[in-house]
Amino acid sequence: MANVATPVTTTPKYDEDLLIEEYGYDDHFHEHHEGDKYQANFITTYIFSQDHKIIAKQFLITGMFWAIVGALMSLVFRLQLGFPEESLAWLKPVLGKWIVVNDAGVGTLAPEFYYALVTMHGTILVFFVLTAGLSGTFSNLLIPLQIGARDMASPFLNMLSYWFFFLASVVMFFSLFLNTGPFAGGWTAYPPLSALPQASSGSGAGMTLWVVSLVFFVVSVLLGGINYITTVLNLRTKGMSMWRMPLTIWSFFITAIIGLLSFPVLVSAFFLVVFDRELNTSFFLNEIFINNQALDYAGGSPVLYQHLFWFFGHPEVYIIILPAMGMVSEVLSVHSRKPIFGYKAMVFSILAIAFLSFIVWAHHMFMSGVNPFISNFFVVFTLIIAVPSAVKVFNWIATLYGGNIRFNAASLFGIGFVSMFISGGLTGIFLGNSAIDIQLHDTYFVVAHFHIVMGVAAFFGMFAGIYNWFPKMYGRFMNDTLGKIHFWGTLVGAYAVFWPMHYLGMAGVPRRYYSFDNFETFSHFAGLNQFITIAAIVTFGFQILFVINFFYSIWYGKKMTTRNPWGASTLEWTTPIKTGHGNWPGKVPTVQRWAYDYGKDGKEYIPQIVPAQEGETNVH
Repeated sequence: MANVATPVTTTPKYDEDLLIEEYGYDDHFHEHHEGDKYQANFITTYIFSQDHKIIAKQFLITGMFWAIVGALMSLVFRLQLGFPEESLAWLKPVLGKWIVVNDAGVGTLAPEFYYALVTMHGTILVFFVLTAGLSGTFSNLLIPLQIGARDMASPFLNMLSYWFFFLASVVMFFSLFLNTGPFAGGWTAYPPLSALPQASSGSGAGMTLWVVSLVFFVVSVLLGGINYITTVLNLRTKGMSMWRMPLTIWSFFITAIIGLLSFPVLVSAFFLVVFDRELNTSFFLNEIFINNQALDYAGGSPVLYQHLFWFFGHPEVYIIILPAMGMVSEVLSVHSRKPIFGYKAMVFSILAIAFLSFIVWAHHMFMSGVNPFISNFFVVFTLIIAVPSAVKVFNWIATLYGGNIRFNAASLFGIGFVSMFISGGLTGIFLGNSAIDIQLHDTYFVVAHFHIVMGVAAFFGMFAGIYNWFPKMYGRFMNDTLGKIHFWGTLVGAYAVFWPMHYLGMAGVPRRYYSFDNFETFSHFAGLNQFITIAAIVTFGFQILFVINFFYSIWYGKKMTTRNPWGASTLEWTTPIKTGHGNWPGKVPTVQRWAYDYGKDGKEYIPQIVPAQEGETNVH
């Protein structure tokens, strides 16, 4: 395997000549089409833009802001867990009354704020970063470019999808500064903590703003999803059949369908919670006592809320991970210089995952009192969903095997994704078995599993996509050396944070506890908790390095000098270096072949726009 860290610096003549002679392209974008009427001034170009590429950048940078906020929250509660005896008085200027300072000057984190931090960390990372930041960014950026469309089916709705996301962000951000604190009932918002305003300080106005924010967020997801599906079905260029689409497009397309089917169920649960809060209904509440006083609720069931939430919640896992899977498939193929192994098997595995994701939700509820025979049904399908996931892992490894791999930041994060997905996915087999889950439920084993397989793996897919398509977004390269440092620091750091948590979970250490000081059983894990906290702080430092590299490279990174720096075969690399609103200056290219012709008939790669040559083998 060749260790080639630099991009391809020349484009084959049969590619460049075809673009110039057949389509009249050069590397300067000429504004002579209807789409450019939107680019009148700074506000319509960069703020209220209807260009899918600008909207992608808006989603990405907003998601990066929330990623930093969510990560900082986790560091604060990790400090509490790792160093409960140390004073946090130095945080009082930032956290105010939530740091309680005693007469000796020792500051401790208020217990109610600890739970608010855990709740907001989960909410922010799951929704605002890994759903909107990942899918919103790359679905917007790549769908029109890779299928040969000038923009989304409805640029206006696309703009609205971002601004509903931004509105949701503003409401959620304001909730952090409430006098009673943000919502503290867990990111899943189980009743009664979410349904009773008097249940805790965070269950009042904090919960109200939390629900309002997430309803705006769902509107954003639905507007975007409708656009993505319509664009893929209706705006593919000539020759771009469904079986010639890159795997990225398949993953974005199926993700949008899952979102349209699952997010409305979440909103229905939220509305019923609001009815219980404001109208004294009893959908989720029954025989509640507060301060020895019986409340007037009867006949409701909190388990009903769990069914509604997890019917959305498990598809949400794949709404997060499928876009990362699609991008990793593309990145590994491009940078190993090999066709993706088993293209149709990869597509069918995406379809199988999408279908099965809707019939496994109750494996989150094995401890909620559901009938054991019902649990067996969900155990079977939970284990079956591992099969299409394993197909994808096998195909990624087979794609890499024997390839001429360029070990740059993009490919390293792609390979790291495969590692994280394997190690995190294997622990899911334990939790998917109801008999074992009884022992491991609500322990740090669960925290370790879903953070590795859904959180860290999805971030690795996002990083692979950012490093790979950054030149397409900004016309410059990110620093590859800093990218490699970022990769190795994040890989080692993430395993150092979450792998020991499996041991904690198997030892029975429960999650979401503010302090273990009063539990002699868990006192001997103090050193391990300190190690995890230090690893988390160091890992966060590597993410700051990424942020610096990202924003520095926007203005000062190495300039792109050729339209197709990676030697990729897909359509986005046929657009000019400086791409205007409309993507292609002349007519849109016609697709002649599938997206993965690498190392074929003596050519390093053959772009999708190149017609079949005489004597060419295995034409798709």
